[in-house]
Amino acid sequence: MNEVAKVIPLHGASTARGAALGRSRREQSESRHPSAMPPPAVISPPEPQPDTGSSAVDAVRRVLADQIVNTAEFVRRRLSGDYHVDDFGYDPHFAENVWLPVLRPLFDKWFRVEVSGLENIPSTGGALVVANHAGVLPLDGLMTSVAVHDHHPAHRPLRMLAADIAFEMPVVGDLARKAGHTLACNPDAVRLLQTGQVAAVFPEGFKGIGKPFSERYKLQRFGRGGFVSAAMRTGAPIIPCSIVGSEEIYPKIGDLGTLARLLGMPYFPVTPLFPHFGPLGLVPLPSKWYIEFGKPIVTDTYDASAADDPMELFEVTDHVRETIQQTLYRLLAKRRNVFLG
Repeated sequence: MNEVAKVIPLHGASTARGAALGRSRREQSESRHPSAMPPPAVISPPEPQPDTGSSAVDAVRRVLADQIVNTAEFVRRRLSGDYHVDDFGYDPHFAENVWLPVLRPLFDKWFRVEVSGLENIPSTGGALVVANHAGVLPLDGLMTSVAVHDHHPAHRPLRMLAADIAFEMPVVGDLARKAGHTLACNPDAVRLLQTGQVAAVFPEGFKGIGKPFSERYKLQRFGRGGFVSAAMRTGAPIIPCSIVGSEEIYPKIGDLGTLARLLGMPYFPVTPLFPHFGPLGLVPLPSKWYIEFGKPIVTDTYDASAADDPMELFEVTDHVRETIQQTLYRLLAKRRNVFLG
């Protein structure tokens, strides 16, 4: 039996397929139309990076320019005589522009000095700082002068009372005078205190800086109390000062006495590095320093006759010495390492 094949007309399918194809083409054409496309992303230009090399060079140039200007101004004032020198030879212009800048690297970088108790030094008027002395060379006095000038709120100069030998040396004597220091004698101490200066004395003298390393931080005798007499005569307070770190800069393990007498010196030290290593042995060891200024000991409550009374002078002298010694023990107990602190 023959079956007649049914033919299904394709008009509907082709029409639907064509409509779909037409919509697809219209959508594609619309998507390609500029008005239908999303706006292009705006790319910001990269921010310029700072040229660290150029900024470092500029900083160096500024520093050099400032130094040249300051040097030129210093030379101008020196040549024109535009500076003041007092009766003791103190030249503040020289001290602040030459002497102290030389000492500051030692204070800040080498010994890394930490200072406390500066509020005990009055901002005005006379005061007498009394400190322990050690280290073969008197660097402790120089570091104390930097501490008072640079770190005290009033930036007061410290006028040290030094031994005669310091002023007998050709170059050292002139520098000491210009830096503001004078002889360690009662008349000079009284004059400084009467004019409202901050003076400093190291009563141990050569017995302190020349003692062997085995006796470090053990205070020597403080003399007959001449510094106490000067303070009493002027009513100036006494400021005990304790310095830790100076004993280790040149550990003295020997003394060439015969050579010292030939050279007219109080001692000729032998350290682990000097004189074996020559000039290299003169470089101080970088010990960590602490300088503490204690509470003032008032002297304006004593009678005028007390300045000539040996018993009164001995009592106050012993009190100052004991205060410094106990403070040294306390600072040493806190220190963990000679060089690291």
